[in-house]
Amino acid sequence: MIATEERIKILDVAEGLSKMIINSDIVEDYYQSLYKLKNDDYAMGLIRTFQKQKEKYEEVHRIGKYHPDYLQVIKETRELKREIDLLEVVYTFKKAENALQELLDEISILIGHSVSKSIKVPTGNPYFDSLSGCGSGCSSGKGCGCS
Repeated sequence: MIATEERIKILDVAEGLSKMIINSDIVEDYYQSLYKLKNDDYAMGLIRTFQKQKEKYEEVHRIGKYHPDYLQVIKETRELKREIDLLEVVYTFKKAENALQELLDEISILIGHSVSKSIKVPTGNPYFDSLSGCGSGCSSGKGCGCS
């Protein structure tokens, strides 16, 4: 790749943008909630238990409803997942993680649309995908206005 003055300016702006993102309150909240989650012994114990349970689930799910422990393992896995999701520290982390993802999605769409409105920016979020120009594959016969 040939380094031109224009490319160097673009990279400098991108580096400035990344520093702004890293120094934002959203990223700070994310790292604080991640730290709290990693240092919560109860939550981490449940997560480790869930990972072991998930291995059982995958084994049972591979065989299907004919496995002798199918219903029991499915029920235990769902109960454990719910118990983890109801922990305050997990809820806070997921909320911070989603906020950071939304910020990154918004930035991606702004950058993509500043180049061209027809650029598709995959975000994984149906709301943003609809804003970014039919990135989700509407299959409605172009009724959404995509081309």
